[in-house]
Amino acid sequence: MPRDKVVVGQFAGPPGVRGQFKIRSFTDDPADVAAYGPLTTPDGRTLTVTLLREQKPGLFLATAPEIDSPEACEPFKGAKLSVPREALPAPEEDEFYLEDLVGLTAVTPDGDPAGRVKAVVNYGSDDIVELSGVPDRGTVLVPFTKEDVPSVDLEGGTLTVVIPEESEDAPEGDGAPG
Repeated sequence: MPRDKVVVGQFAGPPGVRGQFKIRSFTDDPADVAAYGPLTTPDGRTLTVTLLREQKPGLFLATAPEIDSPEACEPFKGAKLSVPREALPAPEEDEFYLEDLVGLTAVTPDGDPAGRVKAVVNYGSDDIVELSGVPDRGTVLVPFTKEDVPSVDLEGGTLTVVIPEESEDAPEGDGAPG
């Protein structure tokens, strides 16, 4: 994702026959997902979203004039939806956008190298930091909590992570989900 864009939601699929669709919000206030102007997909398609109602926390039923049928939803399926960074309020002190973490160098609380942030993902519950190049581990997923990621230094280009212990019953491999 280019640094001039910030992902604020994800197209979550069509529920019915009138071109309505579901959208998952990643914004602090979930209803703000449509508040910053048209949403853009990674391939440049635009949606002018109107939220109809919240179906469950962070998941909305929505419409957009660009979508008038379930078939018109198909190309958007699963797409991350972004807005220009300048459309968003500036982060307050000690706040940042998750995209700003990608590429940071990870270190342990003792200052040892712990890889690099490859992505920040959310599989439906909480945000997870995906680290690549973790010594002796490859790829490691770390919950994005204050306990597991105690500090972020954007200016210094680092974040401190507590690498989880390897589980004895964990599958062999690089630590990435299968």
